[in-house]
Amino acid sequence: MGTAPSHRASTGERLNTAETTGKLQQAMTGRGIRMTRQRRVILQVMDDAEQHLDVDQILERAQKIDSGVHLVTVYRTIDLLKKQGLIDELDLLHLRGDRHYYETHGPRDHIHVACLRCGKVREFESRLYEQLKEQIARDFHMKVTVSRTEVGGYCAECLQKKGSGE
Repeated sequence: MGTAPSHRASTGERLNTAETTGKLQQAMTGRGIRMTRQRRVILQVMDDAEQHLDVDQILERAQKIDSGVHLVTVYRTIDLLKKQGLIDELDLLHLRGDRHYYETHGPRDHIHVACLRCGKVREFESRLYEQLKEQIARDFHMKVTVSRTEVGGYCAECLQKKGSGE
């Protein structure tokens, strides 16, 4: 068996989607939380997301599956998922205004890396990030259960465009 690379950058926005497909529905059912038709659809949308979604995007995708899904149900479901510790709420450096985005917890923590010009967001994993969290846990005598890190800068494409005068 080969050794894992010291870091991994996603080619899209979400690294952990393959490992999380269906996990929200399983977790909610396993916790004895009532599963309504609308809630099931919303969880399916979030489980299947390949990018970070805001409320409007969740609603739009859910209504393509079931036109009876209501905005208030999306908000209530998100609130429930946050209280259960199953999703994270992200502002992604407020690149798109005050919108908040949601993602399911994957098996690994990662850093969100955002281009301040085009708004592209990627995810980055590194053993060094894991080591930093371990050091924080040791130094502060705590168990780290939440870790959110965002890094902003300019992607290669935007730097190239800026250099060419666009």
